[in-house]
Amino acid sequence: MHLKDKVILVTGGTSGIGEACTELFARHGAQVVTMSIQEEQGTALARRLQAEGLSCQFEYGDTSREDDVQSIVARTVERLGQLDCVHANAGILRNQRITDLTLDDFYALINVNLLGPVLIAKHAIPVMERQGRGVICFTTSVAAEIGFPGHAVYCASKAAVVALMRCLTTDHSPRGVRFVAVSPGTIDTPMLAASCAGWDTPKEELYAQVARKIPVQRMGQPLDVAQAVAFLLSDEAGFINGSVVHLEGGTLCLPPW
Repeated sequence: MHLKDKVILVTGGTSGIGEACTELFARHGAQVVTMSIQEEQGTALARRLQAEGLSCQFEYGDTSREDDVQSIVARTVERLGQLDCVHANAGILRNQRITDLTLDDFYALINVNLLGPVLIAKHAIPVMERQGRGVICFTTSVAAEIGFPGHAVYCASKAAVVALMRCLTTDHSPRGVRFVAVSPGTIDTPMLAASCAGWDTPKEELYAQVARKIPVQRMGQPLDVAQAVAFLLSDEAGFINGSVVHLEGGTLCLPPW
C-alpha cells in the first residue's frame, strides 16, 4: 500500500472509520487533510499526529455545504500542490419507519449521505482530471443491499452512493480518475454505539449477540475498513474501478432462515 507523499482528503475523518483512515494514511506517509464538523476532535487528532512527525491537517467543514467543500478542495491543492485521493466517508444515521419520518430527518440523511459525496465529486474530479490521475473512494454500507428495519431512507441513501460511483466511473475514468467504494457491515464505531441508546439490553450484550451471528464471530473494527481503503487508494489497486468492496465478515452470505 504505497501512499507515501500522496495528498489525501478524508471527509468525516475525525471519528470511527474516518479517524482510523486518517491515522493509517498518515502512518503510510501520506499528506492527509481530514475534514469534519467535529472541530475539537479534529484539532486534537491533527495535533497528535503532527507531534509524531506525520502530515495531517484538520479542516472544519460540512460536506453538505458546497462552499465548504469547494474551499477545502481549493485550499488543499493550493497548500499541497495536488489532490491524489479523496475518501468520501462522512455519514449520519437516523432510525425510523417511513410512516414516522420527519422531513428534517429525511433532508439530514440525504444532504450528508448523498449530497455530500456528490459535492466532493463535483469539486475533486476537475482537479484530478487536470492532473490526469486520482482516486475517489466512497463509504457506502451493506444497508444498500439489505432491508434493515426502520432504516428505509438511510438504506436508500447508501444505495444511491453505489449508483453514483458507477456512473462517475463511466463518465470520468477515461480521463484518469478511478472510483471505488467500501461497504462496511457492523463496525464498532461511535455512530453504532449511539444507535444502541434506548434499548433495554446493554450495549455490550447487544454487541455480543451481533458478533455471534457474523460468520467470522466478531464485529468489524474501523481499522479493518481503513486497511481496505488504503489499498484501494494505492497504485497497486490501479485496475480496481467501479467496484464495491464488502467488509462485513460474511454477513451477506447468511441464509434468510
